[in-house]
Amino acid sequence: MLPERRSTVASSYQNPSSGQNDNSFLLLRRGKKFGRIGKLKLSHLFFFFVSLFFFSCIFSGHKLLFHGSEFLPHSEQNHHLKSHLFTSSELDIGLNTSNIQRPPGSKKRNKHLPCEVPLAESVNHILEPREYLNFKPFSLGFIETETCDDDKPRFGGHQTLKERERSYSAINQTIHCGFVKGTNGFHQGSGFDLSEKDRAYMKNCLVSVSSCIFGSSDFLRRPATKKISEFSKRNVCFVMFVDEQTLTKLASEGHVPDKQGFVGLWKTVVVSNLPYTDMRKTGKVPKFLSHRLFPSSRYSIWIDSKMRLTTDPMLIIDFFLWRTKSEFAISNHYDRHCVWDEVLQNKRLNKYNHSAIDEQFMFYRSDGLKKFNPSDPKSPLPSYVPEGSFIVRAHTPMSNLFSCLWFNEVDRFTSRDQLSFAYTFLKLQRLNPDRPLRLNMFKDCERRALTKLFHHRTDSSPPSPPA
Repeated sequence: MLPERRSTVASSYQNPSSGQNDNSFLLLRRGKKFGRIGKLKLSHLFFFFVSLFFFSCIFSGHKLLFHGSEFLPHSEQNHHLKSHLFTSSELDIGLNTSNIQRPPGSKKRNKHLPCEVPLAESVNHILEPREYLNFKPFSLGFIETETCDDDKPRFGGHQTLKERERSYSAINQTIHCGFVKGTNGFHQGSGFDLSEKDRAYMKNCLVSVSSCIFGSSDFLRRPATKKISEFSKRNVCFVMFVDEQTLTKLASEGHVPDKQGFVGLWKTVVVSNLPYTDMRKTGKVPKFLSHRLFPSSRYSIWIDSKMRLTTDPMLIIDFFLWRTKSEFAISNHYDRHCVWDEVLQNKRLNKYNHSAIDEQFMFYRSDGLKKFNPSDPKSPLPSYVPEGSFIVRAHTPMSNLFSCLWFNEVDRFTSRDQLSFAYTFLKLQRLNPDRPLRLNMFKDCERRALTKLFHHRTDSSPPSPPA
């Protein structure tokens, strides 16, 4: 039709004197105008009916194909999902008989930031208080050997429940605290063997900063040298415990110890004959037993291998111990505060064998462990779950006792030390009301301000504990 209209219009222009042609030209323009309006109305009506049909299909429950999948109404969608996914009860049965849910504080991962820590300006401005170590003394000895009939020597010994109960009393006594030898008297029978040269070095340390890497589970992260004072470089021992496998791995990455065994500030101490097949449990030896490894040390700082120390250790001791008159300092967990939630989280992430976690948890509940109540003003702790990657302690008798007791719980039960912290502390306080452990549980943001946090090595993981 369009070519014919164009020819008609052209002919009318060629004969302008003809009235008939004028009338036909006006009619043609008017018809063209009405044609455009009609097209516009038809397009609007078309889209209106298409939209109406689309919405009617959705609300009436018809099935539509959308990008290769069906758009289903809600009632049919649930049935469709059920035929392809496990229900929550089926998942619970597959994991464990207990109902594993996400702890309240873990529904959304929050971004945890450091906060300001008012440290002293330099080590020249701090001084150990004269009466700081004036705690109630008592004599604490450690079992070195025990008779083993049929059982093999164990690093933690064979502590009976009666011995365990008595060990919680802050009295003159000798208790299990690792490094237990067999009746043959050889230390190699229990594990965590060190060279005599390294033992001699550690025996002379008065202040120690220690960490460990076993099973090539992490990278070597050196302390920030520029942040460490010359005083601390001369008077503080920085010791990194490693096994032969880790030492070889670190050397291949450029961290080759010098003739004295140093890599930067770290003094590498090689451990042979590891006491546990679970590398996490082996790591609790230097974490909790610094008073055994550094027998002359008055203070110690433990830092996890996933962290880099960015603060002078003497400023840390001054801030967390001397100013607060504390003998043990550890931060609260950044997300969870109740042991009940920590148990659920460990199961949800399969951190350890579920039956072993249940056994430990039931034992603690039967011995009086209660849920953490954040609204209780008389709560002995601001949190029942610690962030155990950073610990500052004075080697007082009460602090050493607590460290031994905490280690014994890890040795007896699971390596998840966050499960046993509150129980150990509360039981020790309950049985020794006249000799409280002066514990400073500080904010996790303060821990983040003094260290730099990294991720663990991903290409290697410690062996799982036996089921």
